[in-house]
Amino acid sequence: MKRREFVLSMAGALAVPLASSAQKSQAKIARIGFLGLPSAPGWTPMVEALRAGLREFGYVEGRNIAIEFRWAEGNYDRLPGLAAELVRLKVDLIVTHTTLGTRVAKQATTSIPIVIAATGDAVEAGLVASFARPGGNVTGSSFLAPEIAAKRLDLLKEALPRIRRIAVLRNVISSTPLMFEAVARAAKSLRVELYEAAVQGPDEIESAFARMANWRADGVVIVEDPVLVSKAKEIAQLAVKRRLPTIGYVQIAEAGGLMGFGASIAEMHRHAAYFIDKILKGAKPGDLPIEQPTRFELLINLKTAKALGLTIPRSLLIRADRMIE
Repeated sequence: MKRREFVLSMAGALAVPLASSAQKSQAKIARIGFLGLPSAPGWTPMVEALRAGLREFGYVEGRNIAIEFRWAEGNYDRLPGLAAELVRLKVDLIVTHTTLGTRVAKQATTSIPIVIAATGDAVEAGLVASFARPGGNVTGSSFLAPEIAAKRLDLLKEALPRIRRIAVLRNVISSTPLMFEAVARAAKSLRVELYEAAVQGPDEIESAFARMANWRADGVVIVEDPVLVSKAKEIAQLAVKRRLPTIGYVQIAEAGGLMGFGASIAEMHRHAAYFIDKILKGAKPGDLPIEQPTRFELLINLKTAKALGLTIPRSLLIRADRMIE
């Protein structure tokens, strides 16, 4: 072989790995939009759970993904504008939560995939066609929130058989009427009176507890909402101050409320990484079945029970997944 031919052949052999290396170094960074309803600090555990889930699939911020966060700060009127910003940024997909957040994202785009980190009944709310085949550009995780809200009333009644007047704290802006209706049906069968303590934002929580006291409520059932979840500590403190036994999402009991029951919202955000990975690898969101959590946790705060002078029945204690003493 002539020297010139040898040099050219070696150059050709080296070109492939060099080009491959260059392509890897210039690999596209996936851009994920996150449409959040509360303020960023109040949703930190959920965001960190999402990041942990992404790392399990090999996605690291700054290396192969970038997350564009947009927070409504509890002002839900801002959601359409924030969703429009994410669409203009041409993100590869949008992660959101709740019925309201998902509906706003759907109104903003019919082409960019949308992953629901956590919401109530996605089918009943009209977000997807079915759990098995969502259709359109939406997939993610959904839990049967109305049934869980009703179960909370049942558990509170079991813990405190003598209660007769129950207030339901919910954010009417993002919480669907289905949840209150489910609790109302349970209240009728349990023969307890129900009072809807409705709020439209974090600034109305304290006044809602004042209304409950004026109504002489015996206990409180709290319905999921990003703002109310992010204000768990404030709600728990107000409940203890008013000497009101409460049951809500798990964070309520962790923050000092009496009881918590439900699926882990943080774990649902962690599982959102599964859908993100599938979509970034080419799957169509409408073909990915909506998934539902299989584990629901009952948490009882015995320290709060003692502070309120309450004795929780042993039959309930032995069913608790966790107890705070």
